[in-house]
Amino acid sequence: MEGGNGNDPCESSVLQKDIYQGIDDDVKLNSKDQRDALADEPKCVICGRYGEYVCDETDDDICSLECKQAILLRVANSLPVCSSSTQRLPATDECFYVRDSVDRSGSPSLTCDQAELLRNKLEIHVKGGVIPAPVLAFSSCGLPQKLLQNIETAGYVMPTPVQMQVIPAALDGQSLLVSADTGSGKTASFLIPIISLCAKLYPNNNSNIRKPLAVVLTPTRELGIQVEDQAKLLGKGLPFKTALVVGGDPIARQLYRIQQGVELIIGTPGRLIDILTKQDIELTDVKIFGLDEVDCMLQRGFWDQVMQIFRALSQPQLLMYSATISQDVEKIASCMATDIVTVSIGKPSRPSRAVKQLAIWVESKQKKQKLFDILRSKHFRPPAVVYVGSRAGADLLSDAITATTGIKALSIHGTKSMKERREIMRMFLVGEVSVVVSTGILGRGIDLLAVRQVIVFDMPNSIKEYVHQIGRASRLGEEGNAIVFVNDEDKKLIPEFVDILKSSGAIIPRELGNSRYNVVSLPSGKNFKKRKYGG
Repeated sequence: MEGGNGNDPCESSVLQKDIYQGIDDDVKLNSKDQRDALADEPKCVICGRYGEYVCDETDDDICSLECKQAILLRVANSLPVCSSSTQRLPATDECFYVRDSVDRSGSPSLTCDQAELLRNKLEIHVKGGVIPAPVLAFSSCGLPQKLLQNIETAGYVMPTPVQMQVIPAALDGQSLLVSADTGSGKTASFLIPIISLCAKLYPNNNSNIRKPLAVVLTPTRELGIQVEDQAKLLGKGLPFKTALVVGGDPIARQLYRIQQGVELIIGTPGRLIDILTKQDIELTDVKIFGLDEVDCMLQRGFWDQVMQIFRALSQPQLLMYSATISQDVEKIASCMATDIVTVSIGKPSRPSRAVKQLAIWVESKQKKQKLFDILRSKHFRPPAVVYVGSRAGADLLSDAITATTGIKALSIHGTKSMKERREIMRMFLVGEVSVVVSTGILGRGIDLLAVRQVIVFDMPNSIKEYVHQIGRASRLGEEGNAIVFVNDEDKKLIPEFVDILKSSGAIIPRELGNSRYNVVSLPSGKNFKKRKYGG
């Protein structure tokens, strides 16, 4: 069967079943938690138990996170050794990346050829400069012991690909422009270097009032709140304090917090500008300037404010994160730092391979009933996020879900107050609310923790935004699923959407494949290979 047509109803039924198979349980942490494999089931390449998962980086069958770590270490250790000898760094060198033959955790550090091959395997792309090799363990980075304990408490078993490369490079003082999948651990990849720097520099600061050593800007209040929450978790017990500077909260309280002495300011550009113009806040000691969702800031017209803040700093190290690295983003980054290095993980504008996509052709008048049917079925996996195109639509649909199915649902969008939005997210994440109906406000950056299911009720305006939305269903590469409603009203997105589904190996509904808006350009030449489904 040729990829993407989905004409065989029997085969489609089997594949749709496969989409939901194996997602009812939490990801197994250890191999001992996994059952033995049956005769016709995949086996873990490490221990031989049921290979319930696929390692994103190697495409091997694995049974647990423990065996995922083992396979990545095996890959790194089996790479050929570079002929040139590694050089020991002097004891006084401030570079936190250890180049000794064995690091303090007992895991061998990577030679130059090993590092390059590991980058290729994990799809880590580096452009514009030379940076340290990826690390395979947080303990290889020279981090304070308390920070390492906090990282473990936060649930990080081993670094994700973006953390493997970005953390040692950031600790080395490099300015970076980073792009990675949604839910890939980007926030920790810039917070860990910031907290490490602050913890190391604080003992040398003898003043009673500590001046900020780092500033991180986000495009939304929600993302700023999330970044601060994670910063507090990672910085617990260290000489490290934060101030959150966002709209919706009293400015006097935020200003007082800064004046009492903090190491990190996290905020939105507009509110921080308000504080800087009204009060004399000392930012000359800022060593790191972080920008999260740079492309989103550009789209929202925040860049003049960002540059105004940047000019108030004294040539800090830049850590810039963008979902997509366009020419505009690259141009701005090069203007801010001439020696900036670009690090990208995976393929741009493509969904995480951990998200299983199920596209359903539904006419607009039938979408509500189809949603209700899904929510009543065994395929509903709460807590779930339903994305809609308008604020009014979010309110109406959430009310309809509760009234029709009895499932508690609430809406969240930009017109709700900060207090309301915080309470809704709290209720959602602790399980008091099963469904949140959202506009694009939850499409970017926000870590929805336990969410493993996204339902795209209304297709967004761009495929990039679609990729962000369904990315909410996968955190740190864990498996999730996205159900997407589509019809001819989404005609502008149909060609790109079909391409996304094909590249992910997802089923393409017959109506979508045959849509007059699906302009297909057939590949030619010997490299064209049909995709076979099932069997």
